[in-house]
Order: sequence, then structure tokens, then C-alpha cells
Amino acid sequence: MTRRYVALRACGCVATGLFIMVMAGCTTGGAAEGEATSRAPAASPASPTSPAPPSSTAEPSPGASAVSLVPELDESKQPKTAAEARALLDRIVIVEDAFGPDVVRRTPFESRPGRWPVLDEKCVWQTSGLPQDVLATNTRYFEVPAGNGHGRVQINATVTVHHNRAESGWETARAMEEVVRCPDQKLREGEELKGLLGTANHQGEQMNNWSEDAFSEFGTYVGPQGGEPQRYFWYQAQFGPVTVAIAGKGAEGFKQETLTQLVVQGNSRMIAQAKQALGKAAG
Repeated sequence: MTRRYVALRACGCVATGLFIMVMAGCTTGGAAEGEATSRAPAASPASPTSPAPPSSTAEPSPGASAVSLVPELDESKQPKTAAEARALLDRIVIVEDAFGPDVVRRTPFESRPGRWPVLDEKCVWQTSGLPQDVLATNTRYFEVPAGNGHGRVQINATVTVHHNRAESGWETARAMEEVVRCPDQKLREGEELKGLLGTANHQGEQMNNWSEDAFSEFGTYVGPQGGEPQRYFWYQAQFGPVTVAIAGKGAEGFKQETLTQLVVQGNSRMIAQAKQALGKAAG
């Protein structure tokens, strides 16, 4: 049983296989003060289906082979200072070409340095300073502009660097705990996530041969403009001290399959670059 399942079992949730049905009222008592995941709020909805495992030209499909796509971590490459962590971020973060020609930058393009999202006891997202286990984090904001019969689609890409693998693993565990504790979350005034569900797979579980830890979250996004709720995906992966994540918020008229593809494609590019930066050379 991995650390994630220990936390969920302790709060009375039941993990059937590796799919965790997140139930309202099941709680571990909330995250400790000052702690949070690297999940910069974005959002989405409809049927409770998780995005498929990452597959792209940068990262082969996990189901394609039984051979692990996770290299051995070169611990000598792990950053020891905030400056080293920021330099590593620059090697992993992505720009709009990682998604294709339809995706452009939003304004502002990047999150404020040294800020961290915190889900409080009332399930409302706040911001705080970086917790002690985070050396550096960066979120970039993208969109598919409205047009061709659909509304504006929003995408966030986040990279977080910890001191070591244990800390990044606990970030994933906290992300799971947040869904358990708060299946409904308030992003800001007029914007909410509803009916969140989560799935998690450690390396070697459920065909996860591409990441040390993988976590996906999905539900519906209710925005300030009214209209029908839209699909929301969050996809997170871990390698060594690094977590990478993509959040996607759908829009009216935009295909759910296309949103999933964008989320997976961006995540695949970042985890591949993290492995290239921190993995031991072959041979």
C-alpha cells in the first residue's frame, strides 16, 4: 500500500482497485497550515471520465510497452538552492508550441514568484508564501481563443521543484487529500469546481510506466458568465523532486476529447523534460 492509500484509508475512504471515488464528508482533517499542492486554480465537467494516460511524440503511450519509461534519478542533479531550482524550472516549463498552433498565451502569462495556492478549511482557494518543502514553482497560463463555434478554453501548466522525491510524493498525496476533503471548491468569486473525482497510480500500477507517481482530477467548472458547466481536468506527474501538472477548463462547443488531448500533451512534454534534466544517462 503506497503512502497515498494510507492517507485515504485513514480517513475512511475506500479505494477499489486504483480508482478512488471521492466522497463528500470523508476527510483527513485538512492540510496543515501553510501546506498546499502546486495546483494553481483553473477548471471544468460532465461525465465522470478521467483523461487517458499521457501519450505524445515526446512521451510514448504507457500502454504501448511493459518497459519502464522512467529513468534512474541522478541525485547529483537535484537542486539544493532556490536559485538552482529556478534554473531547473526553466528547463522544464513549456510555451504555447507544446500544445499546437491553436493555443496562445494568456495575460498575465506567468504566476507571481514565491506564491502558493492553499485550499482552506472552507474549501476556498487562497494564496500564501511558499511552504518549506518547495524550492520553486511556476505556473504559465494559456488559452484557445473563442471561435469556430466554441468559447474560450483555458489551460494552466505548473512545475514545482522540491528538495527531494519524498517531498514531491507528499505533494501528490496532498492533492488527493484535497479532493477527498473538498469535492466542491471555490476558485474565486463566481467560479467553482463541482463534483471532483480523482485517480492515482504509482509507478507500475495500472500501466503507469511513464511516471513515478501520477494523479488526475476531473469534474465540472462553473464560471462567472453563467451557461452550462464545462469539463475540468487536472493531470499531474512526478519524477524525483519535480511535479508537473496541466489543468484544462473546457468551453461550450469545444470537444472534450480535444481538451483531454491538450492536457495530456502538455503534461507529457513537461515530464519528458524533467526526466531529461534529472535522469541518469543511458549506458
